Amino acid sequence: MCGIIGILGNEAAVPRLVEALQRLEYRGYDSAGVATMDAGQLERRRAKGKLKMLESELESSPLEGLSGIGHTRWATHGEPTVENAHPHMADDVVVVHNGIIENFRELRRELTDLGHRFTSETDTEVIVHLLSQNRADGMSPGEAVKAALKRLSGAFALAIMFKGEEKLMFGARRGSPLVVGYGDGEMYLGSDAIALASLTNRISYLEEGDWVELSHDRAMVFDEDDKPVKRNISIINASSAILGKGNYRHFMLKEIYDQPTVMAQTFGSFLNPFFGRVELPEMPFDFTGIPKITLIACGTSFYAASVARYWFEQIARIPVEVDIASEFRYRDPIFMEGGLAIFISQSGETADTLAALRHAKAGGQHIATIVNVAESSMARLSDVVLQTHAGQEIGVASTKAFTCQLAVLASLAIAAGAQRGHLSAAEQDELVSALIEVPKRMADVLAHDEAIEELAKDVAQARDVLYLGRGADFPIAMEGALKLKEISYIHAEGYAAGEMKHGPIALIDEHVPIIVLAPSGNLFEKTVSNMQEVIARSGKVILISDAEGINSHGEGTVATIEMPSVHPIMAPMLYAIPVQLLAYHVAVHKGTDVDQPRNLAKSVTVE
Repeated sequence: MCGIIGILGNEAAVPRLVEALQRLEYRGYDSAGVATMDAGQLERRRAKGKLKMLESELESSPLEGLSGIGHTRWATHGEPTVENAHPHMADDVVVVHNGIIENFRELRRELTDLGHRFTSETDTEVIVHLLSQNRADGMSPGEAVKAALKRLSGAFALAIMFKGEEKLMFGARRGSPLVVGYGDGEMYLGSDAIALASLTNRISYLEEGDWVELSHDRAMVFDEDDKPVKRNISIINASSAILGKGNYRHFMLKEIYDQPTVMAQTFGSFLNPFFGRVELPEMPFDFTGIPKITLIACGTSFYAASVARYWFEQIARIPVEVDIASEFRYRDPIFMEGGLAIFISQSGETADTLAALRHAKAGGQHIATIVNVAESSMARLSDVVLQTHAGQEIGVASTKAFTCQLAVLASLAIAAGAQRGHLSAAEQDELVSALIEVPKRMADVLAHDEAIEELAKDVAQARDVLYLGRGADFPIAMEGALKLKEISYIHAEGYAAGEMKHGPIALIDEHVPIIVLAPSGNLFEKTVSNMQEVIARSGKVILISDAEGINSHGEGTVATIEMPSVHPIMAPMLYAIPVQLLAYHVAVHKGTDVDQPRNLAKSVTVE
């Protein structure tokens, strides 16, 4: 969600702050701002809307200074206005903040009683006034930060500068990620490594509860008990090149087309094609002793988990629960001794999923994380990390990260089935061979892009769209509906096809497109039977199926999208692509902001 950049530098700060904020646009935001220090004085500029509005503000009212902090804000407390935009500032301190301060009302009342005047509706402003009060009470900058952190409840990543302290910058993290960058006589702070990609390739990940005091040539890190600690410095490979769209109109389209490549990379980490088996990293457990698996995730990752439930139960015969991370703790789940909890997240920083992970870990569960960022908070807390290799995903609506999650989950389910003796060597080889074929088949599906683009013109006129599927394709129907909602703002719902007659069929008329996902197989006849009920009520059916399915039941549909005929384990990964493309082209036709849809953030780091 919100993005942070801090530069304690030796050259003009504003151009570099703005460039870094541009790198953070993919996280989603509705306002932005920067603050710099010049001759010991603090100044800031803020703007509602996209970064171009901030750039206009800076052109008309420039900022000088070699050091500064910047922020892209996604509104939580307080509407997206200039007054609520970061940085927040008092006479002697300026702050940018990701996260939510849960006790801000209590602190605000206390500080108001002491004479502090608040000018925003945000929770963040209490941090500014708390620091300012600590300085007024005679504390040094470091003491003021240390004391303030003890008063804050909730989640935060902070970058802080104090008036007159041109050689100091402070950062802190609790529940939201923050990284330190090491330059040549310069130091940096960022909410993720990509923010620092043009500045340095040497970064250090702050641990939970850490705070840091930066000077131009060093970082002094303290843990949550204020004890000095050392954090490893990593060399990252991020570069400006990864932010290019190439010849694609939007990042989302590029990332849809990236899928054959990144799926091959991900499968390459888990599949041994020579021996026809899955090879997992070393784990402190095996599946023979696992009594139950709990799959936990949010949003699109939750739908990946929902697909995997079918795989684990059918292939490995392990009981599986699937939980939405934001609800997991609050139902007070019953943990089975020796159970395995698998957490799925693109960023590894999703606040709800991270909190659920800690809850499961405290409940004695084995912890595995499927994540795209190997050094994320979730990865560092896990017993085993199963990395997707999707690369940086810039578009807010997840595409390649989703299918790479499916790749890892399918591989894991096969390994579990083999370990538990439910798959013979020949059966494992058959499944592995099917997965190895997925990237090529994805490329075949992408060849339908132009036809889907044409089809999208009609779907874009709808107010409501329904998606239907059965079995492992039911979660893909829900994912397709989510994609359409996210980027086109059309109301859409995904249903199990058999549930239509239990209520949703009342919505059907000649104005409602129904997207039916129905690969040939043992569920095909039941799915198309439900489809015929829709056609009989004048529903506009778009059938996504293979040649056999379309030839036998394509009559009466308004359009068909022909998919390759594949092994059932492949179908969810392949059928994700046409629903991604359909959502993309509908959004383009409607003129929405495809890569940064309204109200959404790439990485949701607050609950």
